Order: sequence, then structure tokens, then C-alpha cells
Amino acid sequence: MNITDTHIHLYAREFDNDREDLIEQAQKTGINRFFMPNIESTSIASMMELQQKYPGFCFAMMGLHPCSVKENFKEELKTVEEWLNKVQFKAIGEIGIDLYWDKTFIKEQEFALKKQIEWAHQYQLPIVIHSRNSFDEVYKNLIDMKSMEPRGIFHCFSGTIEQAKKIIDLGFYLGIGGVVTYKNSGLDKVVAAIDLKHLVLETDAPYLAPTPFRGKRNQPDYILNVAEKIAEIKETTVEDVALITTQNAMKIFDFEIS
Repeated sequence: MNITDTHIHLYAREFDNDREDLIEQAQKTGINRFFMPNIESTSIASMMELQQKYPGFCFAMMGLHPCSVKENFKEELKTVEEWLNKVQFKAIGEIGIDLYWDKTFIKEQEFALKKQIEWAHQYQLPIVIHSRNSFDEVYKNLIDMKSMEPRGIFHCFSGTIEQAKKIIDLGFYLGIGGVVTYKNSGLDKVVAAIDLKHLVLETDAPYLAPTPFRGKRNQPDYILNVAEKIAEIKETTVEDVALITTQNAMKIFDFEIS
């Protein structure tokens, strides 16, 4: 089996005590690629170290997370730009707008999103979108910047079928993780209505662990629980889910399946 995790914070301190063991375990279960979104300047060193240690297995993105857009956001964006100028990344992410935690810097979040979409166009890279409680705001910005041809993944998609179709029409894929296993999330109905060719798998580990691990630390091999749930919803096999979602991920990140 060949599974790709399109969104995991494998460099997070929650994994400091058993990271190597978890990676080895993941490889044994057929998880062959991890794509790691950046958060801010302080997360870059550990992320890049992990990519260097596991070449061809761990892939770094570069971006400024909307929750890290604060008073110093211009300095943070400058750091992102500097890294984009010197290293070839697989995507720009995670970027977007978050209106769940704090609305203080919404204008700055929007500025950061637009600037990073411009860089994605400049470097011909996909983007990985964070849109918690902000689908309409993010979608409006994508429409406004349609000339930049933004493409990529809506990470941790938890919207409606109508919203899913809107972003698919823009050329985006839906990142599906542990939330699909939650009893009252409603995401199962969205997945049932959307073709597998528009979906990719993710864990967002160490966050959002799937059932039956909800509330605990999420870890790499739990992506199998997500794949199993999607297979159940789509009335197909886990192997088919792994194959199709990995093919989708390879299209997004632009390289051949090994």
C-alpha cells in the first residue's frame, strides 16, 4: 500500500520523544510520504532538519500560518520570502485566514494570504489553505486573485457540499483527516457526494486525532483510520483510497510516484 499524508506537523515538539519510532512504524504500514506545512519562523529549523534527515520521505512547505500573523507579520513574511528564494519547496503553506481564535489581525491575515498567493504564482507552487471559520473570506480572496491561478489543497476541509464544489471548480482538492470519523461532523455526507479524484488524505498530527483516539495526540499511522472511514463511505477498499488519494497528491506536488 502507498499512502501519502499531505499535512502533518511531524517536527512538532509533541513528537520529540518518539519521532523516529513513529516514522519507522509509518513506513512499515505503507505511509511513504509526509508533507509538512510551516507555521512561522521558529518552526523552520526543525522542519528543515527533518527533511534533510529523511530525504524523499519528508517534504517541507514554506509559509506563514494565519494564527502566527501578529504585529511582526512583515518580518515573518520577509523570512518566508528569503527561504523561497534559496530553497525549492513543494508548496506554500499553510496559509489562509483563521477567524476561530482571534479576529484582531484579520486585515493582516488577508494581506499575508494575498502576498503568499503571489509568491505561489511566481514560483509555480501549489498552496495549502487554512480556512477555519473563514471559508467565505478565503474564497473571496481566491476569486479576487484568480489571475494568479491559485491551486492546491483546502486543508482540514469541513465545509458543505456546495462549498466543496466551489473550491473544486477553482482547481483545489479537499484535505480529509480525522474529522471525517467524528460522529456529528457531517463530513461523511460531503465525502459521500464528492468523487475520490478530488480528495487527499492528511492527519494534521499531532492535532485532530481520528476516532477512537479523539482528544489524544494524533500520530502518523492514524491516517489508516481516515482511509478506512473513507473506504467505508465510498464502499470501496482502503487500497483504492490510498492509491487514488496518493495519485492526487502527486499531481498537486508535481512529482512521479516511486
